[in-house]
Amino acid sequence: TLVFSKDFSVAHPSIGVCFPHKNKSTMSGSSNLAAMKKIVQQLRFEASINRLKVSQAAADLQQFCIQNAVQDPLLTGVSSSTNPFRPQKVCSFL
Repeated sequence: TLVFSKDFSVAHPSIGVCFPHKNKSTMSGSSNLAAMKKIVQQLRFEASINRLKVSQAAADLQQFCIQNAVQDPLLTGVSSSTNPFRPQKVCSFL
């Protein structure tokens, strides 16, 4: 997204370009044009990204979790024979 400050400068944070709107003394015309082209290119790229509705993404995530629940050790637990973090048995001599 573009960010406008009080002095009417324009910034695009995702590509790190900032240039003044009316003050031409700080930037030459060619570098100003190059910065504008870079911003337009980035904005076109961002506009071309396919987006999902949040409801569709949530439904897909829920379906994925349900399909993979049988393989999730947090839900099914880990058998003591395959658990590398089980407490070690202590041997003691009497």
